[in-house]
Amino acid sequence: MSIPEVGQAAPAFTLPAHPEGSIKLRQFKGQKNVILYFYPRDDTPGCTTEACGFRDNLAALESADTVVLGVSSDSVESHRKFAAKFGLTFPLLADEDHSVCEKYGVWVEKNMYGKKSMGIQRATFLIGKDGQVARVWPKVKVEGHVVEVAQAVAELGTK
Repeated sequence: MSIPEVGQAAPAFTLPAHPEGSIKLRQFKGQKNVILYFYPRDDTPGCTTEACGFRDNLAALESADTVVLGVSSDSVESHRKFAAKFGLTFPLLADEDHSVCEKYGVWVEKNMYGKKSMGIQRATFLIGKDGQVARVWPKVKVEGHVVEVAQAVAELGTK
């Protein structure tokens, strides 16, 4: 599937999560903006940097009526260990069958050292309180990304 575009309704989902048990996208509609970020693996260098960046900016994001949801194909148990190791207090969602990754167009063929495999392309979606996609970062470079997302949240709040 292709990546949802700005102005489109964000694809609905329900996923198991740490620490909540289960998260539905629609539970935030009309109440919170959602930063939905997809990352390849728990406890790897880039993913840890990105998660800790969101952790460090969480208070400012929450004060802007915004929740952060991290999604990977790791298990809830893996998420629990990752969150405990790095003090992550926002939900990490387990998309073990990568169905949500496919809905968001981030389950792609990767080529590493000549070996092809399927995996998550790092991407972030900012979903407004109306349930519409407000911003998309389709191929995230970790450096400076969280600051850019926080700026977009601030701009969304002024609209």
